[in-house]
Amino acid sequence: MQLPSWFEFDLPHIGFERPRNFEWLTALAWIPCPGFPVPRSIKEILLPLFIQVGASDTLRADSLGFWRAGEDRFWLPRFVFQRTQTVKSRIKVGIFAGIHGDEPSGILGLIDFVRELDADPETGKEFQLWIYPLCNPSGFIDNTRHCRCGLDLNRRFWRDCQEPEIRLLEAEIRLQAFNGIISLHSDDTSDGMYGFVRGHTLTKHLMEPALAAAEAALPRNKRDLIDGFHAVEGIIHAGYGGILSSPPGVWPEPFQMVIETPQHAPTDLQRQAFVLALKSILRKYREFISYAADI
Repeated sequence: MQLPSWFEFDLPHIGFERPRNFEWLTALAWIPCPGFPVPRSIKEILLPLFIQVGASDTLRADSLGFWRAGEDRFWLPRFVFQRTQTVKSRIKVGIFAGIHGDEPSGILGLIDFVRELDADPETGKEFQLWIYPLCNPSGFIDNTRHCRCGLDLNRRFWRDCQEPEIRLLEAEIRLQAFNGIISLHSDDTSDGMYGFVRGHTLTKHLMEPALAAAEAALPRNKRDLIDGFHAVEGIIHAGYGGILSSPPGVWPEPFQMVIETPQHAPTDLQRQAFVLALKSILRKYREFISYAADI
């Protein structure tokens, strides 16, 4: 199969003919099994999504920008889902993964979610979803929490950080003015799923059913203290400073949530849990909006 020229990171869009072996290629899911490591090539791990976009009526792909770290060139991929091309107001949600490079389950889970959205677009009805599966590409390549410069990017947002990943993501978050922001993470100190909530008052009412739905794949962490924070039924209302979020003082404030899986759980179960949680969030938010419109 001939891949498009931008796959070499030169052009910000794709458009290529459906390959004859498309069904087999899109079945690629990178489900790691014992002895099979997660691919550490950006092109390799995102290949199923690139192919999916090439034959999709609901997805498009491009890049937020490029930069160099030493001899290596990095870029921030972006995918956008919209069920139809009808011009109307939609709920804009940004979904982010891979801000810590050594947490591939969120990246893989988000890839699975995008593919399921394309297979069943009704899941994303009324939404425009902006999807950023690999927010720390150098950390992913190096298999480290930090980016290539040694910083934990998820403590640097809105703190005048000049790292290219932060500058590109902050500019994007300001530009898009999301109604909701969701970040996917894995915690190597937790034995179950949990989440951080902030922002709009309905956020906790989205997190509770999301964790409940994800329990079909992984248990919930119900400890009173999680990651150093007070928690109730796996939900934390406090949090770290400098995390990926909306700009300080923005109004109206979007719902904002961080979903955490137990990193030592099987990767395929973490992926399933992320997909179940994300589907629940879309379904519940759509219900809330519909109910509010009828009041």
